[in-house]
Amino acid sequence: MAEVAYYTRDGLDRLKEELQQLKTSGRANIAKAIAEARDKGDLSENAEYDAAKEAQGHHEAKIARMEELLATARLLDESKLDSSKVLALSKVKIKNTKNGTTMTYQLVSESEADLKSGKISVSSPIAKGLLGKKVGDTIEITVPAGKIEFEVLEISR
Repeated sequence: MAEVAYYTRDGLDRLKEELQQLKTSGRANIAKAIAEARDKGDLSENAEYDAAKEAQGHHEAKIARMEELLATARLLDESKLDSSKVLALSKVKIKNTKNGTTMTYQLVSESEADLKSGKISVSSPIAKGLLGKKVGDTIEITVPAGKIEFEVLEISR
């Protein structure tokens, strides 16, 4: 069974919209490509037909993955989150104790992660190190570049 993933309302809505698009217009586009390739003659030597059938397989696999994601998705009510410690969907302001740089991240599900907008996956090394910590805690987190020490400055929803 797949791991449970926690989503914001926006993230869950986007996932549902994408799945709906794949099931409707996405499938229709692939069926059209297969029909056009089939009309071009002998299927045993038709590379275009083979490519369209392969694309259909990839498309259906993506739909199956997204359906599995939705089946294990849980919506978190951000208004009920405890902001005394870092949890999924928390916004955390941290400081690198070595160079004094501060960063603010929101811990979100894997599919909602977007570093440019400050959203990191709860399964990332930094997020894993922050989960359960409180304001004032100092933690050492191992990242690809080595070990970095952070201080938790602020936690909000």
